Amino acid sequence: MARGPYAAIAAAIVAVSTASILIRWSDSDAITIAFYRLGFATLIVLPFATFDRATPLRGLARRDVLLMAGIGVVLAAHFALWITSLKTAGVTVASSVVLVTSHPVMVALVSHFLLKERVSRMTAAGIALGFSGVVGIAVADLGVSTTTLGGDLAALGGGVMAGIYFLAGRRLRQRVSLPVYAFVVYGTAALALFALAAATGRLAPTGDLRTELLLFGAMAIVPQIGGHTLYNWALRYVPAPLVSVSLVGEPIGSSLLAWILLAELPSTLVAIGALLALAGIFLTAYSTTTTPAKTPP
Repeated sequence: MARGPYAAIAAAIVAVSTASILIRWSDSDAITIAFYRLGFATLIVLPFATFDRATPLRGLARRDVLLMAGIGVVLAAHFALWITSLKTAGVTVASSVVLVTSHPVMVALVSHFLLKERVSRMTAAGIALGFSGVVGIAVADLGVSTTTLGGDLAALGGGVMAGIYFLAGRRLRQRVSLPVYAFVVYGTAALALFALAAATGRLAPTGDLRTELLLFGAMAIVPQIGGHTLYNWALRYVPAPLVSVSLVGEPIGSSLLAWILLAELPSTLVAIGALLALAGIFLTAYSTTTTPAKTPP
């Protein structure tokens, strides 16, 4: 296989690791952050989607449009849940990002039951190990407060949404070009978050408007376009489990940045749970049966 997709995944890991830090720096509500992040990202990819010749917007099949719109709603739920977790008192960057990246376990289960891909004994062991780490984090944070545990559950829910997002994208990206796919999915997610923010009175940013807009723009450019969009490109050429295993790098990168920039260190119990979860996520995704990948142009 050509090295392009692997280089894209490596760059995406670095990009997405900055997301939690940018979110923590923002004073705005979680739903507000999610809306502006996806809204700005949609505007960035709009020109590329408009002039894309591989998959013209007007030539999209209705079924594909509906599927991408559904994926967009799932993506909106992912960001709403995960950013809420990061904004919850007592939840560390490490625990939140580990839980939200636990979706390789979900990918393995869904791939087995829906896509009829074999789950080996090693995969089953990885699932068990991953869940033991997740439970360890939850028990540790329950000792802090029930609010913190609620933040953990929100991150885990965001991980479930991420698993659905990657699995669905794996199929659609075989026939829809990246700019068009990103525009429809991000645009739908932004519209869903706009409706939620407007209905709950959380549309306006909080704090210094200029600073908040700069942070939203940075989230759209770095972790969204430079992270998620690169993942979407790689999905066309590598199996979804291989992309998932690479995401183990995000919790490590985010935790290091949180330590350096936020002076935040997880408790010993959370750290042990995170290590178990990461080991399980890696083992699950690595051992999952993969399908032959295309060679990128």
